[in-house]
Amino acid sequence: MPAVAARTLSVKLDGEMRDRIKRLAEARHRTPHWVMREAIREYIEREEKREAFRKATFKAWEEYRETGMHATGDEVTAWLETWGEAQEQAAPACHK
Repeated sequence: MPAVAARTLSVKLDGEMRDRIKRLAEARHRTPHWVMREAIREYIEREEKREAFRKATFKAWEEYRETGMHATGDEVTAWLETWGEAQEQAAPACHK
């Protein structure tokens, strides 16, 4: 993957937040810049996963509304209770 030039982006932080970042950076033997980049990276990754989950949920809901295919909570619970057992069951089949 080709290197992408980094660009500066300003973020206004109050004194308390700057102090907290500085203390954490010192404790981790890192720079405040590294701490902020890492925090932003982790936040973006988490929120991207959350958004993907939200979209998959709406897609599943629409599929259910169109087809009526489902497994009941009791069926799924009974299946999950067999996980790790010698007689582990297969996932329940969807039905109308």
